[in-house]
Amino acid sequence: MNEPVRILSDLHLGHKISRIAQVSALRPLIAGAGTVVFNGDTWQELARPFRERSAVMLAELKTLCAEEGAEAVFLSGNHDPSWPGPGWIGLAGGRIIVTHGDALLFAGAPWKREILNATERVTELWQQHPDAENDADERLRLARAIARDLCSVEHPFGRSLLQRAWDAAMPPKRALRMLESWFTQGTIGSRFCDRYFPQAEMLVIGHFHCPGTWLAGRRRIINTGSFMDPCRAQWAEWNNGWLTRGAIDESQDFYRIGRTLDIWRF
Repeated sequence: MNEPVRILSDLHLGHKISRIAQVSALRPLIAGAGTVVFNGDTWQELARPFRERSAVMLAELKTLCAEEGAEAVFLSGNHDPSWPGPGWIGLAGGRIIVTHGDALLFAGAPWKREILNATERVTELWQQHPDAENDADERLRLARAIARDLCSVEHPFGRSLLQRAWDAAMPPKRALRMLESWFTQGTIGSRFCDRYFPQAEMLVIGHFHCPGTWLAGRRRIINTGSFMDPCRAQWAEWNNGWLTRGAIDESQDFYRIGRTLDIWRF
């Protein structure tokens, strides 16, 4: 991959509450990158109400990257599980691992209605992938299987804040699963690396939509957030031995690299 390698996650192109109304608004965010890694949930592969519009926007995104001379690397997420490849990449000789994040959790997205009451089905899928306990590639294949088998094919409509809050809070255990995942992503990210990538010093994820960085033992976990309300999106970039994390400036007309929040030397 050509440097700088810019990492973005959870664009959710075409979803009703994605803030990306026009792909062209992403041009300043793509410009200057040698490679852009789209770290899962880039488009709505599984959700019928959004799939057609999302597919159009995905094609526009690929064209935009080509116009800017940036290689586009797409990693699988629970909303777009069919990308080829293992679902993760390594940078800095494997000291940095980039993956979407659904594989960190036993059920992928335990806050989803389709999964909340499907513990037995999730267990069956684990039993069908016995090597997932210790093999990273098989663990990612299992995450894709869970995403496809227990996907949300229909979505409630309504964009008001009250409607979204109600949707997130009901049933109550849905909200509890969300909050638990936000508060524990540093810990579970480090445990995930202990099992599958013990050499990793940093893990870059999305999935949880909650941006930030956490130090768990010797390992740093970074979440680059989401372009879906109410959470904010951030960027990460690998270039010439430095890993940088920063904010994204948003307006109705553009998304662009904002202020640097952290920088680490490798």
